[in-house]
Amino acid sequence: MNQQQSILYLSKQDIIALGGNTSHPYVRAVRRALELHAQKDFVQPLKPYLRTDEKNGHIADRIIAMPAYVGGDVSMSGLKWIGSKHDNPSRRGIERASGLIILNDPESNYPIAILEASLISGMRTAAVTVIGAQHLAKPEFTKVSSIGCGVIARMQLTSLLEQFAAIRNVYLFDVNDQAANRLAAELRETFPHVTVQVAEMAENAVRQAEVLVTATVAAEPYIPFEWLNKGTFVSNISIMDLHKEVFLRADKVVVDDWDQANREKKVIHQLVLEGRFSREQLHAELGEILIGKKPGREAEDEIIILNPMGMAVEDIASAAEIYRKAIANDVGTKLHL
Repeated sequence: MNQQQSILYLSKQDIIALGGNTSHPYVRAVRRALELHAQKDFVQPLKPYLRTDEKNGHIADRIIAMPAYVGGDVSMSGLKWIGSKHDNPSRRGIERASGLIILNDPESNYPIAILEASLISGMRTAAVTVIGAQHLAKPEFTKVSSIGCGVIARMQLTSLLEQFAAIRNVYLFDVNDQAANRLAAELRETFPHVTVQVAEMAENAVRQAEVLVTATVAAEPYIPFEWLNKGTFVSNISIMDLHKEVFLRADKVVVDDWDQANREKKVIHQLVLEGRFSREQLHAELGEILIGKKPGREAEDEIIILNPMGMAVEDIASAAEIYRKAIANDVGTKLHL
């Protein structure tokens, strides 16, 4: 890598210009990151959460530092510094999450790039759902539901619709009717072959799903096991939406990283503390399925839960993919250290 004492800055618009608003580069990069994770070719310290109001603050009000090194052909170090306030859209008219990714050359440890992080972070999360669906959903599924209809949900659904041509029905629910109707209109315009319906209640949307995505800022579980049809694949992106019984009664529970999932008092961690769930009861980490160490879906009627906390290796691999495209296409702004 170029070890000149300068860095490349890539804005959100730069990233979009490089195709960073489509699912394809992220699915490729995240798949490779998950494979390397399963092969133990990575370094990823547990991410610290910075909360200024630990006692009374909302669960989505935090800044997270996410460092990682990704080995193999990715060969990149870096840090995602991502902030979130649950009321940013309603109180400030801005997106909930914002952040930066810093990439470092692992040979010298010099910083080589700074990238806007919210687009990469959201799209790599959507790529995890896509990859999960490829291995854990029923083949040729046609019905997808999203609970929550904000920016993350839009990225999730757009990525699924780009990657799975068989999808014909999308069901939406949000406690904010305007958000649900706005997303429905966007999807109908972009994917006119798909029928998009807004449900009156979360239960209605959940019961329709073959693939269910949770994309909320819920602080407490609200989805019981009884709402899930046989054969449903749940990508539990927002982590807190499923009742404890769902994890205990599902046919398979999959995470991205056990150590990350078993912390921060999330539902799985609560079950572990109660002595009701353990690493041995976990079916697999997602990367183990990708490299063939563990099976994915094995039966049509399995209910499978993917509970991804989100890993820094996914961000760094995705940012590295975008960075290398930027170098090849002479995109971005050089900044001197």
